[in-house]
Amino acid sequence: MDYEGKVLPLTGGYGRYNRLVVVFSWFPNFAVAFNLFSDVFFTHIPEEFHCKPDPQLLPSAFLLSNFSRQGYLNITVPRAEDTGAFSHCQLFKYPPNSSDLSDNAPRERVSCTRGWDYHLAAGLQSNFVTEWDLVCNDYWKIPLQHICFMMGWILGYILLGTLCDWFGRRRSFLLSLSLSSLLGVSMCLSNSAVAFLLLRLAQGCTLAGVYVSTYISRLELCDPAHRLMVAMVSGFFGILAELLLPGLAALCRDWPILQAVATLPLILLLGYWCCGSVFPESPRWLLATQQISAAKKSLQDFSSRNGSSLPDELYPGQTALTDIDSTFGEDSQPSYHTLLELRRTRVIWKNCLILGFTLFIGTGIQYCFTRNVHSYNTNFYFTYFIRVLTGALACVFICLSVNHFGRRGMLLLSAIVTGLSSLLLLALTPYLRGGLVLVLSVVGLLFSQALAMLSAFFASEVLPTVVRGGCLGLVLAAGCVGMAASSLMELQNNGGYFLHHVIFASFAVLSVLCIMLLPETKRKPLPDSLKEGESQRRPPLFLTHPNRDSLPLLCTRAPLSEYNPDNYSRLVSATRKMLAKDSLPYRIAVPGHSPLLSDSDGSGQDSNGGVI
Repeated sequence: MDYEGKVLPLTGGYGRYNRLVVVFSWFPNFAVAFNLFSDVFFTHIPEEFHCKPDPQLLPSAFLLSNFSRQGYLNITVPRAEDTGAFSHCQLFKYPPNSSDLSDNAPRERVSCTRGWDYHLAAGLQSNFVTEWDLVCNDYWKIPLQHICFMMGWILGYILLGTLCDWFGRRRSFLLSLSLSSLLGVSMCLSNSAVAFLLLRLAQGCTLAGVYVSTYISRLELCDPAHRLMVAMVSGFFGILAELLLPGLAALCRDWPILQAVATLPLILLLGYWCCGSVFPESPRWLLATQQISAAKKSLQDFSSRNGSSLPDELYPGQTALTDIDSTFGEDSQPSYHTLLELRRTRVIWKNCLILGFTLFIGTGIQYCFTRNVHSYNTNFYFTYFIRVLTGALACVFICLSVNHFGRRGMLLLSAIVTGLSSLLLLALTPYLRGGLVLVLSVVGLLFSQALAMLSAFFASEVLPTVVRGGCLGLVLAAGCVGMAASSLMELQNNGGYFLHHVIFASFAVLSVLCIMLLPETKRKPLPDSLKEGESQRRPPLFLTHPNRDSLPLLCTRAPLSEYNPDNYSRLVSATRKMLAKDSLPYRIAVPGHSPLLSDSDGSGQDSNGGVI
């Protein structure tokens, strides 16, 4: 059925109740972003740390000598040759009978024996790194933790996104929210790096379910005119969480306290379980999957809460419900779809693949720009807030341009600017000043984030309702693969950074050709069935005159009267109400003779006195 054209207007359209539900769907985005980006503080490696001095490595003659702290460090901890700072992973070991502590003394370098001293300047005083000394030989566990976290998001997007199509948006949301709250509390009590890693993987899976269920639910409650703003405001809630994180990390000091604070919003959202009206099931999904009785009840609820009841109808949305009965019938059975059915499609599979590819590029290439920003200024907060502010500017850019110029055009522009910025940095970084490199990196970071945001939003509009959860999960999972690619570079000590940058720059150029194959969804209704998803075609590359190929002699006139299904639905509705009323039957007397009256008979009675 034409949901936007026939069903949604009769239930109040984007009325006050729809707006209220959308507002409540923004708060989970804040909680999810809070837990996602807290990983930056959990795994932040201190910029300054060194081995703890070991007295057993010093000559016995100098154990009783009085040294200042700085002097003690100078004779026990070597300095790095490139930076002059204290070495992170080595100590001096002197011969037992040595009496010379100068630079020419016979000594050797050994690994740390008693742990490390850390100086954390990024809010937390203890985190995942300092708690279990994940530096030097154990440094590889940090990018591994981030890769596992992203693997959890990938699994959650695919599995729980599919559950959204099978069991509904509300049930999937409540299940994911309950599990993520439980896992968040368990992480506060973890006592080993392995337990923390596994719990983080599981929580990433459940957080992905919370995100994808709320994302598609809020869009399915909107009309085409409000979909973009609703999606972008949810992005601003995530940016707000990123802005609050550094201050909360500085107040919490220890990572278990920050984890507890990040879990608190998830626990508060469990109130949605008790109050179903703030996060109801999507009536669009109920109707698309032919759950007719539940869809009728949901539409009546939305209609009454929006105040759109009609005085001449038995109940709100009578005409819409009559159309549902005439379209689906009374004995229709629920029909669910899986991702495996995409094998029989061409357009849906193509759109899903292209948008997953662009989202993969948008998230993966951000590491290249962020690394250049960090090279310009090594301060942790400088890089952090540059990334957050460019994300906010990307949301503003999408809000101001996409509704005017279209989804496909702005996605194409974002891909072009991202690719050009990346190529210029690859070719001209050795010849440019630091300020110009910073400008190109910030521009590339801005448009790469716009590319990622717009790809996810575009995918939610172009994919049909019956498989929107699973297909959008596939697209978002591709974005997580791009985010995990940066951790793979760190796992190899950035040994393949140049190749990483070249590959993603090439992909950005290639995506320009792929985006031209996408349809345009501006001011168009969301597709509900696989057939509607397959009927979407890309618009022409160049505008043409509408009557260019029409011949005057072949023009036909439109018929004076056309069949209007709305009038038929109203007739059926009025007939059913008339038959349902308990009124006295009309008595009709049939005349015994011919109904034609004679000239002499001027009365209104027949020969037998029957009343007609």
